[in-house]
Amino acid sequence: MKKESLTIVKVGGAVVEDEAQLAQLLKDFSAIPGRKVLVHGGGRRATRVAEKLGIETQMVNGRRITDASMLEVVTMVYGGLVNKNLVARLQACGVNALGLTGADIDVIRSHKRPPVTLPSIQGSLPTGEGGGRGLVDYGFVGDVDRADGQMLQTLIDAGITPVMAPLTHDGEGHILNTNADTIASETAKALAPFYDVTLIFSFEKRGVLACPDDDDSVIPVITRPLFQQYVADGTISGGMIPKIENALAAVDAGVARVVITLATAIDGNSGTVIRLS
Repeated sequence: MKKESLTIVKVGGAVVEDEAQLAQLLKDFSAIPGRKVLVHGGGRRATRVAEKLGIETQMVNGRRITDASMLEVVTMVYGGLVNKNLVARLQACGVNALGLTGADIDVIRSHKRPPVTLPSIQGSLPTGEGGGRGLVDYGFVGDVDRADGQMLQTLIDAGITPVMAPLTHDGEGHILNTNADTIASETAKALAPFYDVTLIFSFEKRGVLACPDDDDSVIPVITRPLFQQYVADGTISGGMIPKIENALAAVDAGVARVVITLATAIDGNSGTVIRLS
């Protein structure tokens, strides 16, 4: 029997912060036919709120160090401010949305990331740490163990559109900060057995660019071998690496289609398509 289609759209923090882009994205998302899920970031808002509270933001290779104080900030911002504003605005668009963190109905469980040794470190570091190779403790950051696709299916088939915040839990009472691209990928993987899933990573660029300063240099298709080649020659770097790794993991797990594209092009007809080969 043919599976029903489902579209998962991940929207980045830069789009969430831009009112014009966000308004258009929510309008376009509301117009997507059939079943759908929205996954959001919010890192820029979290950084601003932390600054107002006098809490230092520390980043390593584009990843946020989440100590106890920063965990309070991201829980408030991601699970509260950003998530509930998106839910309210989708309700105004006629979408019966429900905001979820991973802790809600035990939908995404993770474990606390252990300290890792990185071959190179770039960004602001805790006092006493320097650049180069080093051991990094990310703090209360979660690496996903499982996502409950059957529970999400129950909600979706009841006409509810989940709005997923980038927070998970460890089953022992602790909230953990988890990358939004990972949330999108894991949600797509969990729902792939039940639906014909299209995963859209939307952000401020038209796709994965061969030249960062040339918006017309969109790479139309990226396979795993091409990805490895582009990373090796420096064409793909920084935060785009984990985004594509998450996209490839989704395709590996049976997600039908993955596209990285502009926030105003979430119909999936343009941008960079991610394939295994």
